[in-house]
Amino acid sequence: MNTTKKICYLAVLTALYVVLSAFLKFTLIGNIQVDLGYIAFAFALCEFSVYGVFVGVIGCSLESVLFSAYGFSISWAVANAFIGLGCGIFFSMSKKVWFRSAITILFVAMGVLCAKTIIECSLYSIPYSVKIPKNAVAFAADSVVMIMGVILHKSIKNKRMVMF
Repeated sequence: MNTTKKICYLAVLTALYVVLSAFLKFTLIGNIQVDLGYIAFAFALCEFSVYGVFVGVIGCSLESVLFSAYGFSISWAVANAFIGLGCGIFFSMSKKVWFRSAITILFVAMGVLCAKTIIECSLYSIPYSVKIPKNAVAFAADSVVMIMGVILHKSIKNKRMVMF
């Protein structure tokens, strides 16, 4: 696939991430929400490996600036970068859903529970005892949604509906 085509597909998936994140969120606890944009993020990582990180970082940044009441969140952007780089590197090793699901859980845990927690606690002086339980809920929700994206990618590829 040539570079221009890849950039166009990544832009479309970024737009899909923004739309799903902005308009299809379900609140779990406080301001923790199920973010369906992670389906597009996982799909991009499965299809484009490390280049999919742009979908997560740019999509998250655009959604938070344009539609969030809280504004831009550096912690989510860094967490998405971490998740995207880790998953993108390891997704290229195997196309098996169980492997990609395990890698997703590992890197979402490190991105949300570690990177996001440390950044938010440092920037906003939030005690770890307060932030870790909330981020644990976000980790669980984001892991499930990203695994849905991995499964969707596999099912589309198996049906030979060649989009990319």
